[in-house]
Amino acid sequence: MGKMRTQSAPWRAAAVLASVLLVGGVAACGNSDTGGGGTKDDGKITMGFSQVGAESGWRTANTISIKEAATAAGIELKFDDAQQKQENQIKAIRNYIQQKVDVIAFSPVVESGWDTVLKEAKDAGIPVILTDRSVDSADKSLYKTFLGSDFVKEGKLAGEWLVEQKKTASGPVNIVELQGSTGAAPANDRKKGFAEAIAANPNLKVIASQTGDFTRAGGKQVMEQFLKANPKIDVLFAHNDDMGLGALEAITAAGKVPGKDITIITIDAVKDGMQALADGKFNFIAECSPLLGPQLMDLAKKVKAGEEVPARIETEETTFTTEQAKEALPNRKY
Repeated sequence: MGKMRTQSAPWRAAAVLASVLLVGGVAACGNSDTGGGGTKDDGKITMGFSQVGAESGWRTANTISIKEAATAAGIELKFDDAQQKQENQIKAIRNYIQQKVDVIAFSPVVESGWDTVLKEAKDAGIPVILTDRSVDSADKSLYKTFLGSDFVKEGKLAGEWLVEQKKTASGPVNIVELQGSTGAAPANDRKKGFAEAIAANPNLKVIASQTGDFTRAGGKQVMEQFLKANPKIDVLFAHNDDMGLGALEAITAAGKVPGKDITIITIDAVKDGMQALADGKFNFIAECSPLLGPQLMDLAKKVKAGEEVPARIETEETTFTTEQAKEALPNRKY
């Protein structure tokens, strides 16, 4: 039996070789048809994108915008969800460097601690685009551009509206603040902008400020604590709609009427937040648009081609009152 196997081995080897060649030929055809793996030969741009997570309606809309825009632009997207952890984002960026993608884009979980991995990308010759959130790196050459909102401005718009509403207040106006994730650019900047704006009226005082991590659950939990600790709350400023929506539950459970007993100001203008505003439960929203996908893909093509792009690109946004929310809601995409 051993002798027969020895004699038949060349035949088996030839058959295996033929099948390998056949499979290889099919796989190569598949790659050219789908664009998978052939990014350098077919001229297709590959983008590695690391997303913060899925903590809010805003983030979900942002992810959809990026994925749909990549498909429309013919860009191969390698997408990663960091689940709110910086170490996951750093790992994803290093994977993208190893995979030799054409462009890396990400929305940083926090502002600090990126210099090392960004330098690795720069040394590998891979351009980096920051989206939605920026970093505090002193070396601006570590990334090509930052595409996103002016978070300080959003906080100021919220504060300026409140100053106007409370200009006739004769006594103290007690404000509680639901901050975004600790160390995140939107949280830092919105807090700063709001504080600068309300300084115009010494009656406006933030009596409690705590993170709700941009989530509904966090907003509800922290608002419950605020209500127990502070018998008189006049205003809630939430750094995003989702925390404000969570706070609505806590306010209602405490026997208070949101939008009347407590004035509620939020940022984002996602559909659920806009509905709360239209219903009179919220009082004012400063918009932060998540639909950055098309702009991001245009930038990716430009930086890959070696074109100069502005170091800072701001998204266009507005503000909403209850009446404006009612008008805008029927055509709201997110």
